[in-house]
Amino acid sequence: MSEKQTTLQEAVSLSGKGLHTGINVTLTFKPAPANHGYVFVRTDLPEQPTIKALAEFVVETVRGTTLEQNGARVATIEHVLAALNGMRVDNVLIEINGPEAPIMDGSSIKYVEAIKNAGIVELKEPRDYFVVKEKIAYSDEERGVDLMIYPDDHLSINVLIDYNSKVLGNQYAILNNRKEFETEIAMSRTFVFFHELEGLKKQNKIKGGDLDNAIVILDRKVDQKEIDRIADLFNKPHIKANSEGVLSNVELHFPNEPARHKLLDLMGDIALVGQPVKGKIVATRPGHKANTEFARIIRQAIKKARAQKDIPVYDPNVPPVFDVQEVRKRLPHRYPFLMVDKIIHLDEDSVVGLKNLTYDELFFQGHFPEEPVMPGVLQLEFMAQVGGMLVLNSVPDPKNYATYFLKIDKVKFKNKVVPGDTLIAKVVLAGPIRHGIVAVFAQAFVGNKLVVEGELTAQIIKKQ
Repeated sequence: MSEKQTTLQEAVSLSGKGLHTGINVTLTFKPAPANHGYVFVRTDLPEQPTIKALAEFVVETVRGTTLEQNGARVATIEHVLAALNGMRVDNVLIEINGPEAPIMDGSSIKYVEAIKNAGIVELKEPRDYFVVKEKIAYSDEERGVDLMIYPDDHLSINVLIDYNSKVLGNQYAILNNRKEFETEIAMSRTFVFFHELEGLKKQNKIKGGDLDNAIVILDRKVDQKEIDRIADLFNKPHIKANSEGVLSNVELHFPNEPARHKLLDLMGDIALVGQPVKGKIVATRPGHKANTEFARIIRQAIKKARAQKDIPVYDPNVPPVFDVQEVRKRLPHRYPFLMVDKIIHLDEDSVVGLKNLTYDELFFQGHFPEEPVMPGVLQLEFMAQVGGMLVLNSVPDPKNYATYFLKIDKVKFKNKVVPGDTLIAKVVLAGPIRHGIVAVFAQAFVGNKLVVEGELTAQIIKKQ
């Protein structure tokens, strides 16, 4: 029996202040239908814009993860998503009347309790897992950061942190199964080093910061006068350092609570993949930037896997979206370099186009006379032109824009393309178009045979 997707039985609300803005906000979890995923709604803004919790909408990762879509932002969402992901809730509408999720006690436990109070119910549709088939990795050598996911039959996470701190040392945290999230991870609170507090306060980074919603770690010897001065800065009673190297206002839930909180953050950020994952994650020194880039890479792998499953089929009896005359109106290329005869599918995220190859193509005359083969670079050009039809469809006046290659990556040629073939390209956006830069995953087929694939990056430029 396949697992079913889930949502909440009823709505539930929580209120609190945002860590960085200090603004009091109310967040409400509401039931949502199958395949809805996690979607935020800014109820305080005109027209109540929605923001999908997907990696391509991450715009900031400094001390929290911030999403932006439809002209609206929502910040510090990792603890919210960690609770939903950890409790195996697949579909939720998240209404929020401010720019930042409440920090609560610095962990996910309050969100977990709210989810349990609302109740979790099954839907009819099966849960759509992304099953990892081969290792996927993200690395930042300069920062010593590595995140990898390996094939496995369920989600598990191993985290190692190392801050060169005598107090923290090297810490490990392990989540063997999402069933353990509530008891082993959810109550692990965010942490900050004592020497960072004053700078963060002066930068207005933690207007809602409180000595009660974070573990403050003393990573060096500090005089009591200095501790008192910082307490006064936060308008808090004077406190002392305890034997564990943290301020005495809190007691650690676990000896490795900081590492467990980093795992909690990773659980929240990995929810930005957009669907549950089966695989073993091993993370060294993870952080929001690395986590969200890792989620973006996994999303690209998902899009590739889907594209490889869905081979486009050409039916000449079905009228095309654009015939060659319409293609000519949008692409600047002309004979002998216009490579697209028809566009047979076009939506916001993907396009399918084709070229009918005859022996009369100029390139066949010299490549090669005795064994004509379409040059690989022209196969890439064909896919790029098809992709150009997708990209130019996103601007209001496509005739006044052109696309130019910036990068070609991970290209693989699988089979020859010869006279008589009908070459069909499928091009899918790898992420949203930002600042005129677009990345796509492109494949070309002859029948059901893949002949070439690769990742293409281009720039949209307005014609002079």
